Amino acid sequence: MLVKLLAASFIVLSTSASHADPAYKAEDVVKFFASGKPAGATRGICVGTPDECGVTDPKPKALSFNLMVNFEKNSADLTPDARANLDEFSKALKEPQLASARFAVEGYADASGTVKHNLDLSDRRAHSVVSYLASQGVPESRLIPKGYGEADPIAPDPYDPVNRRVVTSLIAR
Repeated sequence: MLVKLLAASFIVLSTSASHADPAYKAEDVVKFFASGKPAGATRGICVGTPDECGVTDPKPKALSFNLMVNFEKNSADLTPDARANLDEFSKALKEPQLASARFAVEGYADASGTVKHNLDLSDRRAHSVVSYLASQGVPESRLIPKGYGEADPIAPDPYDPVNRRVVTSLIAR
């Protein structure tokens, strides 16, 4: 939850900028995925059931990164800010530490449309990102696009524009 809140606040701050400076640098992306664990993750040993140990989801989640690619309402067109962030992400994917990694590219929508419309729109957003990354020299075979509609909003308000986003998850290295 803390990661979602930090990502949401970072998005709000980054989308208020009037120029297309990237929200992150390629080396930050490489460090994030090369570490093999989300920022802030800790190790520990607990003897007991998942409930006794405070484990809410016993299955580990995929390492995911918010690309800071947001969209206008009902659009899958990339903004200049989105392109700046994707330029940095494409540089990271070409670094030796990530050169063979495969990623899920997950598109999302806010709750403004019907469930079917939002699912289609989020899928077009994911494909838009994959197409752009491919135009920057990242092989499409390393990127698996999928739309999730309005599922898993990062803002409490399901209509909040920050929910119109694309996230990537490491599938395999």
